[in-house]
Amino acid sequence: MTDSPILVLGARGKTGRRVTARLTDRGVPVRAASRTTGTRFEWADRSTWRPALDGAGAVYLVPMNESVDQDTVAEFAREAVAAGVRRLVLLAARGVDGAPQPAQEPAERAVRESGAEWTILRPSWFAQNFSEDFFREPVLAGELALPTGEGREAFVDAGDIADVAVAALTGDGHAGEIYEISGPEPLPFRTAARMIGEATGREIRYTPLEVPEFVGLLGTQGVPAAVAEMLAGLLADIRDGSGDRVSDGVRRALGRDPRPFAEYVKEAAAAGAWAPGQRGR
Repeated sequence: MTDSPILVLGARGKTGRRVTARLTDRGVPVRAASRTTGTRFEWADRSTWRPALDGAGAVYLVPMNESVDQDTVAEFAREAVAAGVRRLVLLAARGVDGAPQPAQEPAERAVRESGAEWTILRPSWFAQNFSEDFFREPVLAGELALPTGEGREAFVDAGDIADVAVAALTGDGHAGEIYEISGPEPLPFRTAARMIGEATGREIRYTPLEVPEFVGLLGTQGVPAAVAEMLAGLLADIRDGSGDRVSDGVRRALGRDPRPFAEYVKEAAAAGAWAPGQRGR
């Protein structure tokens, strides 16, 4: 699969840029696509689809955006196969008890029915959400206030997701596989906040909120109500035990253990991820 370019959607995102870097380091032809850099790609602008797909042999497919109609993935998958794509690797999300997240089912079904070789990745919550996404600003402010109660999550390192994706994009033996990917240990958010605080020498409090409180808090920050309610629901699932398990996807795909959260925290802190004025990536 290395003779044709691999199209990486969401190439500026947490996993996309890591997948792009790993493919480049291996000397694999890669086409990095996003809305603003590299090959232009927008889900809402179908005129960008065919140029991005032209000549590609495989696609790293990232439709996890609340603004993307998941049914659109079926149309893209059909167009990808018509353009000659032979392999699709979909970044989905881990649901409850081995099931897909309901919002991701149309995308998963579209990939499975596309006619291409397919692999589905279902990761747990990213460790990098604390340093590169929506948990970063609360961490910098010194208080992580969430509706997760004392629920635990086996946070997965985005690098592990990228490693599994690259294996599936370039190697054999991954077709038809669904890899649930998690870190090696479920942790409460209270513990995650404490570990980041210890690594940065700062006090970071964890405050459990009720769902309405959290939705209201996001509303004061300008987050649309639908997005706030979706995020609150996912976090409340963690409160109710959805993340309190370890998945074996990293070991099945790569033959090694996933990276511990403590190792991620140490590296992120050393890189200045939570330094005042430093932008998240």
